Amino acid sequence: MDTKGKKVLVVGAGLSGIAAAELLVSQGEEVVLYDANTALTKEDILLKASQLAKVHMVFGQLQKADMEQFRFAVLSPGVPTDLPMVCELRALGVAIWGEIELAYHYAKGKLAAITGTNGKTTTTTLLGEIMKSNFEDVKVVGNIGIPYTSIAAQTSEETVTVAEISSFQLETIHTFCPDVSVILNITPDHLNRHHTIENYIAAKESITKNQKPGQTCVLNYEDHVLREFGNSLPSMHVIYFSSRQKLKTGLYLEGDTIFLAADGDTQKVIDVQNMHLLGVHNYENVMAAVAAAIAFGVPLKKIQEVLQTFQAVAHRIEYVAQIDGVRYYNDSKATNPDAAIKGIEAMECATYLIGGGYDKQSEYGDWIRSFDGRVKELVLIGDTKEKIAKACKEHGFHAVIMQDTLQAAVSYCRQKAQPGEAVLLSPACASWDMFQNYEERGDLFKEIVHRFQG
Repeated sequence: MDTKGKKVLVVGAGLSGIAAAELLVSQGEEVVLYDANTALTKEDILLKASQLAKVHMVFGQLQKADMEQFRFAVLSPGVPTDLPMVCELRALGVAIWGEIELAYHYAKGKLAAITGTNGKTTTTTLLGEIMKSNFEDVKVVGNIGIPYTSIAAQTSEETVTVAEISSFQLETIHTFCPDVSVILNITPDHLNRHHTIENYIAAKESITKNQKPGQTCVLNYEDHVLREFGNSLPSMHVIYFSSRQKLKTGLYLEGDTIFLAADGDTQKVIDVQNMHLLGVHNYENVMAAVAAAIAFGVPLKKIQEVLQTFQAVAHRIEYVAQIDGVRYYNDSKATNPDAAIKGIEAMECATYLIGGGYDKQSEYGDWIRSFDGRVKELVLIGDTKEKIAKACKEHGFHAVIMQDTLQAAVSYCRQKAQPGEAVLLSPACASWDMFQNYEERGDLFKEIVHRFQG
């Protein structure tokens, strides 16, 4: 789509919106930056992005009479596509783009894009490290915290970009087309945004909608939705990975070993005991990253070298410290029940679990059932603590304690946990009731734990 002509509206003045505006300005576009927050000022924005000094900014309300001046609007990922203002723009014929669509429009080189409910950040980070072992110019971007738009203008035909892509970002793609796509898994999440599981699944699967025959899609064989989806992609090169059964073609886990089966030959990739990652869910992430790397032609030997040294990403079953024989783990990135189940399954000892937070309209039954024999006590904080406590009672789990703050929750666990046990922050909820984001929550947890060390 031609971006020249009328002005471009950027909706949202956060990290993604500012990066999108900077990219557009660098390409000679006339930009209007809009945010509904009336407390913001242009001076606030310029402290973060002095390049936007000549950009017109609107805070509070965008008048309908002004909407016709835009050729297209770029939405930050956190902006719902069904907002009245967005619907008005669409009705006026203003094209609605997302920031990854904008970045893709300007970016060059090859692209690997990873989505899924859980595991995106670990897989993206790992794949980025593998790519760096084989290619000179590698960018790791997206929902991982570095806007794709912030590096798009710096790419060349030699660049390999690895992007973590959320369902929010996929709602607004038009031409976005990765050379290799990865869908790790699909479980209910963000239903307050997508409204139905069907909409959520469609958003995730749309990562492949512009891929061409012969391009690659990596899918989880043990996810029945994705297994069926793979059957609907006959012209594409589909690579499955499985943590439960041996595959004739693809990556699979057998015992403690990951294997690669291709062209009638089977090769050992790695013994999982030789990695620094815990849990079957992480072995699935590894297999997905390996599959994508192989699709890009990375030699297996280089892949194996990276796997042996790669450390777990921050906030995802991250080892924090051992104090008086008790191990502390930060799994703040487990912002939904399915992700939190993975955290519980990775624990090999009696565990004091800290959970609760912002309510994304999740159901907690499967999470509570996963406590079996592992969770000694559940310590709840946040907006969902009453809802989760009620669900625990309904499922026969009664070792539930409520605390008002994360500090109080960690202090309680410190007093109760015995040598050989663990304390795990794995909330099964978003952080927005008490924190700006899951990183802030996890960082505070680590800070509190480190205070215990004196």
